[in-house]
Amino acid sequence: MRWIHKYKNVITALSGLLIVLAFIANKAGYSITKEVALITATVIASLPIFLKALQALRLKAFSIELLVTIAVIGALYIGEYVESAVVTFLFLFGAYLEGRTLEKTRSSLKKLTDMAPQEATVIRQGEIMSIGIKEVVVGDRVIIRPGGKVPVDGKVITGHANLNESAVTGESVPAHKQIGDQVFSGTIVDDGYIEISAEKVGDDTTFAKIIELVEEAQESKSKTQRFLDQFANIYTPSVIVLSILVFLITNNLLLAVTFLVVACPGALVIGAPVSNVSGIGNGAKQGVLVKGGEVMDQFSKVDTIVFDKTGTLTKGKAEVTDVHPFTNEDPDELLRLVAEVEKVSEHHLGQTIVKEAKQRNLDISNDPNQVEVVKGNGLQAQVEGHYLVIGNRQLMNQQDLFISEEIDNYATRREREGNTAIFFAINNEIKGIISIADQIRKDAVEALAELRANGIKKMVMLTGDNQHTAQLVAEQLGLDEYHAELLPEEKVEFVQNLKRKGHVVGMAGDGINDAPAIASAHIGLAMGEGGTDISMETADVVLMADRLKQFAHAYALSKATIRNMKQNMYFAVGIVFVLLIGVLTGYIHLASGMFIHEASVLIVILNAMRLLKFRPQQRKEFNIKNQPAYT
Repeated sequence: MRWIHKYKNVITALSGLLIVLAFIANKAGYSITKEVALITATVIASLPIFLKALQALRLKAFSIELLVTIAVIGALYIGEYVESAVVTFLFLFGAYLEGRTLEKTRSSLKKLTDMAPQEATVIRQGEIMSIGIKEVVVGDRVIIRPGGKVPVDGKVITGHANLNESAVTGESVPAHKQIGDQVFSGTIVDDGYIEISAEKVGDDTTFAKIIELVEEAQESKSKTQRFLDQFANIYTPSVIVLSILVFLITNNLLLAVTFLVVACPGALVIGAPVSNVSGIGNGAKQGVLVKGGEVMDQFSKVDTIVFDKTGTLTKGKAEVTDVHPFTNEDPDELLRLVAEVEKVSEHHLGQTIVKEAKQRNLDISNDPNQVEVVKGNGLQAQVEGHYLVIGNRQLMNQQDLFISEEIDNYATRREREGNTAIFFAINNEIKGIISIADQIRKDAVEALAELRANGIKKMVMLTGDNQHTAQLVAEQLGLDEYHAELLPEEKVEFVQNLKRKGHVVGMAGDGINDAPAIASAHIGLAMGEGGTDISMETADVVLMADRLKQFAHAYALSKATIRNMKQNMYFAVGIVFVLLIGVLTGYIHLASGMFIHEASVLIVILNAMRLLKFRPQQRKEFNIKNQPAYT
């Protein structure tokens, strides 16, 4: 019977034509032809409805199709052929329109899928060849020419180009890529020429994971949706019982059948999932991955946001502003040794030191050993026969390393100027301080203002950085609280304390160093440019473009999605109530009731589709005036 479902649209059109034929025959006075056409239309259109009802019964579920099937059988029994034919046709036609409009709610995912590259041009054994995307292996040298799609994740090894990364990050401004830069599958070369070394291929690429996450999110159900599914399982058999009671009381089978049809909870059942799909689709289009309806629901209730500082409120692209030795040793030589140890660090500050050493053309080819990372404080290791300890004051104190008044005064002065002071000791003697500075994100003030305007009551910054720098950033951004020099476990404890006090907490971090705190919050949000594996796995919401404005958009979107879902619910319940009153008072009949029912389903779908074009209300531009460098 698969052919029935396969040709359901044809069946719908045929039943519609038979109804038209019946009305023409009636006008011409051919009553028998009219009845034959109407009965035929009813039988044909009932087939897909009956089969779905039967499938649902086998699964011990009471579906809307079951209600319609019972109603049609009742209408045929009492000879209401016009009603039976029109009801079945309207039901199928409504299902067709619902399917078409639902496709549009998934348009963002379809566009993402369409953007997925199918072929790659690679160099193998000195020859250039085109191969299928699934044939690319790690280590392949891949060529991307102007207008071409990047088929894998990798690093640029030759050339430079401007790439449109909107498919991944939602950011429309092209990003310039050169040798050493990371590129992601699904992005497009606007102009230029690059060759990349494939690092992630197939289902491991960032683009493939985005599609997978969005698919899973759109299929996941919110608490409201799960409740409505359970409600429908109780509501549908209850309607059947009530229809029987209506018949027993009134002895009017047509009235009972009409009651059965108009009480179908179609709009109520579909209202929540279609809002969920539309909201998540809007987020995906804007480079915001929301992991499902339940996350959207919980996110809309968040009233307190906890921010990490480095890489979240600040750009995370710090620069070394000074290498200050406290001995007569060469600053470059000291920087070289520190950078050799920091090569193993994943922290922003450590990578900044490595970057500075490379820019100074220092040889950092030696690898450290006996490396020990002290979370939140720094690290220690052996390199070239030297024992190095690199980190903050706390680490120096833990290692019983003497901080002289000169060293302490210098560090404090640099911190007051907005730098992070990185102490380094060689062979148990503090040799110098590396000053590193970052900048507050340009969109931070405006994004935080939008978050407040949309309902966030409290904003807190947690950082492992020093008090001076933390205070400067907090004051500049107008945060409610800040807490400095915290270890990762202390950040987790702070988040848990907020939860115990009754706050609904969202934690925003970079998805790597703040993974424990992100996981402990009600909603974890990761600022992960290009979508790091850890941020995608740990966080409930991932910002692909690494912009705080995306955070503000995501929060406003969650509010709008839940608001839209409630609108659909209230409307659906109201329509059912009005229809039932209309049936019992004699104003609404079987065909008109079905028409209004299907119209209500379309209305809730169209209402949900408004979310696809949702944009937060534009606020005036905010600027950070006289902005110093911060970390």
